[in-house]
Amino acid sequence: MADSPLCLLSVHAHPDDEASKGAGTVAKYAAEGIRGVLVCCTGGEEGEILNPAVDTPEVRERLFEVRLEELDASVAAIGYESLHLLGYRDSGMKDTEPNARPDNFQNAPLDEAVERLVRIIRQERPQVIITYAEDREFYPHPDHIRVHEISLPAFDAAGDPERFPDAGEPWQPSKLYYTGWSARRVRALHEVYIERGEESPYAAWFERGFDESKDTRFTTFVDVGPFLHKRRQALLAHRTQVDPTGFWMRLPDDEIRRVFPWEEFQLARSLVDNGVAEGDVEDDLFAGLRAPARASR
Repeated sequence: MADSPLCLLSVHAHPDDEASKGAGTVAKYAAEGIRGVLVCCTGGEEGEILNPAVDTPEVRERLFEVRLEELDASVAAIGYESLHLLGYRDSGMKDTEPNARPDNFQNAPLDEAVERLVRIIRQERPQVIITYAEDREFYPHPDHIRVHEISLPAFDAAGDPERFPDAGEPWQPSKLYYTGWSARRVRALHEVYIERGEESPYAAWFERGFDESKDTRFTTFVDVGPFLHKRRQALLAHRTQVDPTGFWMRLPDDEIRRVFPWEEFQLARSLVDNGVAEGDVEDDLFAGLRAPARASR
């Protein structure tokens, strides 16, 4: 495993999640020559069209195809080298009609979904996997919860030759991270909006109970300042989901870089020593996995 090319695999629920969660980190590693792999679990068929400029009958009629076209553009902007669709339908929100459909992600047999992810892991051979923590409070979307539910079993099963023997040669990833937004990041961006005399879209987050007490879970902060433009390009690629004139896009990248140039992660599983002293934080998802530099002669 030590001699295998470095690879980062991200598991996301819908088209556009890859742009709003960890896009700068993937772009940073792509620039270093590290292979990025995206697994998108659903087609996002139940997503609302949030950009009035593209809310047309034609777009609504072929929303699934449009969202996959947007996904392809986002993948190219970020620098992913490989895209896999897990093949499930968007589950919609709890207690809605789409949520009852048997072909949606939430209602798929758990072992079936885990095996599909294991097959991709064994094919792509990542050392690092990015996925979601369990969140049943702040954003309890069934598909996001399901991503969490399949990712940990797949992490373990991928390296076990007795699990899913027909899904390819076993491969054991070394580290698994949860992506997320810290209250520290949200606070910093919120305050910039206030400084600029603008209404902050983040004010509602704090009203819903978003606070700094949970920030201690984050173990890893990756500086993505030089790659914020890649994240912006990826977000704007999702024309149905992102209004380029809306609040979310109004902060210039140089302002974001000034106040919070990091993307934050929680190290949930690790089979290697990352070399980080207790109480310190990582600045590299591949800490403990890179070959030591050779001394020059």
